[in-house]
Amino acid sequence: MARTGRTKATGIGLSAVLMWATLGLFGAGSGQVPPFLLNALCFGISGSLAFVWLLATGRVNLLRQPPKVWAFGTLGLFGFHFFYFTAIRNAPPVEANLINYTWPLLIVLFSAFLPGEHLRLHHVIGTVLGLAGAVLLITGGDGIAFSGGSALGYAAAVASCLFWSSYSVLSRRLGSVPTEAVAGFCLVTALLSGLCHVMLEQTVWPAGGLEWASLLGLALFPVGLAFFTWDIGVKHGDIQVLGAAAYSAPLLSTLLLIAFGFGALTLPVAIACVAITVGALIAAKDMIFRKRQGKTAADPAGDAGLPPSEHSTSSHDPLG
Repeated sequence: MARTGRTKATGIGLSAVLMWATLGLFGAGSGQVPPFLLNALCFGISGSLAFVWLLATGRVNLLRQPPKVWAFGTLGLFGFHFFYFTAIRNAPPVEANLINYTWPLLIVLFSAFLPGEHLRLHHVIGTVLGLAGAVLLITGGDGIAFSGGSALGYAAAVASCLFWSSYSVLSRRLGSVPTEAVAGFCLVTALLSGLCHVMLEQTVWPAGGLEWASLLGLALFPVGLAFFTWDIGVKHGDIQVLGAAAYSAPLLSTLLLIAFGFGALTLPVAIACVAITVGALIAAKDMIFRKRQGKTAADPAGDAGLPPSEHSTSSHDPLG
């Protein structure tokens, strides 16, 4: 894949992180809807909209994939959410979230086993800084006390982070599977989430227009479009940069909640902001300096304020 195509795919993948940052805000606005019902509704809406789009554009045949692809995609989306919801039900939410949020670090580490990828020290340093920032955000600077009676919840949290990091990294090995197939994964995830709701939860529907609007926001962006753009990013972009940048999601989510009056700006939040931002910049060092060098080589007059030249992509670039 052309270098410009890789950078473009990384940018598309980063949009998923921005959309996941709205999870807290939309989640807070969706009221008391239980998690599996919320999952079923959101994935049902996003999957249905994507299916209609495939029908309208004549691409519905792209859903015809081998059983192993369907199993992989469904296990990735549904498995992650199932174990995450199990974790927060059976362990203190702070500790469960901390364990779960090791998935970006695992993505960076697991990516070393992918063909053509090389794990370098700055990737690890940047990701660990991001993890430290996320820990500070989640704990608020307080200590962590793991409960001996929450083994099931902790195990589920470990499973959730393993499911999502493995799904993200192994998607690179299925690079020939079109991103449109994610529509089918969303629909199956919605069905399985609905079954879990019937068996495990009491039904509570959104109350009022604001809660329904929040649910629609979830379905369109963090529990919808984000999974499609993430698929493009992990298949064709810089997966190590994406892994490190994923730690900005809890930070941006916290800042959004503060902006809308759901929290306050504190010293731990400010320190976490610095740690996550610096970590992401360190992890993306190769991409940032490569881009800058490319501009200098392509446009020697760049210092005069002239716009950089456009780079053409190769004809086999899957992003067009």
